[in-house]
Amino acid sequence: MSYDYPDINGFFGEYGGQFIPETLVAPCQELARQYRTAALDPGFHQELMWHLHDFAGRPTPLYPAERLSDRFGFQIFLKREDLVHTGAHKLNNALGQALLAMRIGKTRVIAETGAGQHGVATATVCARFGLECVVYMGAKDMERQAPNVARMKMLGSEVRAVTSGTQTLKDATSEAIRDWVTNVHDTFYLIGSVVGPHPYPLMVREFQKVIGEETREQCADRGIVPQILLACVGGGSNAIGFFFPFIEFSGVQLIGVEAGGEGDGSPHHAAALTRGTPGVLHGSRSYVLQNIDGQILEAHSISAGLDYPGIGPEHSFLFDTGRVSYVRVSDDQALASARELAKLEGIIPALESAHALAHLAKLKQEGFTKTAIVCLSGRGDKDMGTYGAHN
Repeated sequence: MSYDYPDINGFFGEYGGQFIPETLVAPCQELARQYRTAALDPGFHQELMWHLHDFAGRPTPLYPAERLSDRFGFQIFLKREDLVHTGAHKLNNALGQALLAMRIGKTRVIAETGAGQHGVATATVCARFGLECVVYMGAKDMERQAPNVARMKMLGSEVRAVTSGTQTLKDATSEAIRDWVTNVHDTFYLIGSVVGPHPYPLMVREFQKVIGEETREQCADRGIVPQILLACVGGGSNAIGFFFPFIEFSGVQLIGVEAGGEGDGSPHHAAALTRGTPGVLHGSRSYVLQNIDGQILEAHSISAGLDYPGIGPEHSFLFDTGRVSYVRVSDDQALASARELAKLEGIIPALESAHALAHLAKLKQEGFTKTAIVCLSGRGDKDMGTYGAHN
């Protein structure tokens, strides 16, 4: 398939766009213009690649999970984003946006975070480049992700607790947007996923596609022909970065795994695509969890990074067109898959990544016998409290 999205107005088919307060229209338009200029500048790319290599530690390995492969009866590789500096794929995007913020002349950076990994990545790049940093985080998430809160503070960032609403990622995002509206003259909003108004879904995808580009090169170098790529999906940045370089390869099946929460019989989940409907949230049109009156519903996932009632607009487009298949995995299935990887491979995954790993059991059940690659989006240090509480 020929793939050239988004269009000039930031739409992936009928999803995306800029559904924002008038105060932010000009800043978003200017950001889109500045990003297009940077994207065509070889010097910008060279600086970003230097930091990705020497600071972030890229490329990350494509790891043959031999004992896990024996367990399931087919070949499994892990794309080890957990080995990126700070412990997750989030740093890829944070570096790109921080360099763009300095190029534009912004001196203050704000961010939202759920699991804390994007907050840590943002705090890290702000420390690296000497930028003021404020991270908004739901009070509930601060409790279950306390190690990452401590890391952000040690890096010199201010972490502002959000006590409104569900006290999770949705509310942290809303507070960050309010800050941006008030301080747009000197503040850069560093969004952590492929959500928000245009050009954020495009920018974040472009900064994260290094995951899939490396994977393609590593497969070619080693003669690996993958039939399936698996990634967890919340907002969707690790998944789109992993999938995007493979979209035009029809022989590769792409599977995004949503947070099924307490299971299909429960309203407590975060499966915006497979159990949601199209609507508007945080500046763009996409699939969201909402009631018949269009009011956003509370999402639930044992994983703070997937606990969001929406999804990136590009994922909504890929869902409608059928190019990517999206499935659900429950909290219990994710916990079990995390323990399994730890015991078989000596790798403790983030709870987000554990959702993607859990779908391997379904592939075995379906009789799959070829090669699958899982994007291991982050490491599980931050989730040890949750793992310990669910022994």
